[in-house]
Amino acid sequence: MINRVEKLSLLSEMIAFAQTDASIKSIEYKFLLGVAKQLEICQEDFDYLFEFPVTYVHLKSHSERIVQFHRLVLLMNLGQHMSNKELVKLHNFGLRMGLGHESINRVLDLMDSFPNKIVPPDFLIDIFKVQYN
Repeated sequence: MINRVEKLSLLSEMIAFAQTDASIKSIEYKFLLGVAKQLEICQEDFDYLFEFPVTYVHLKSHSERIVQFHRLVLLMNLGQHMSNKELVKLHNFGLRMGLGHESINRVLDLMDSFPNKIVPPDFLIDIFKVQYN
């Protein structure tokens, strides 16, 4: 299980990602708040991260990094329009997390083939398993 510092780092990263297009939409905020609650972070601490982001902490667990990448994919797909800037930023976040370039590209390429561009978790895990083995 990840610790509190790692949880705050994950949320900070997601907030930074959501702020790519300057403002955070209501649906993005609600999604992020839901993730915060799932991670057992109170709303006060969550809201604090918007003003004072936490330094990035690299997750040791490969599976936790895949889960975080999946959260970012879901967050990106909440909006109606996906810009190239968002795709590049998502790709760079994945690389920074230590995920494979080819696996990240495969997920991004295959997103369009799923309803609402939401890659099912099992499918995403299978993509990264190939790279990890």
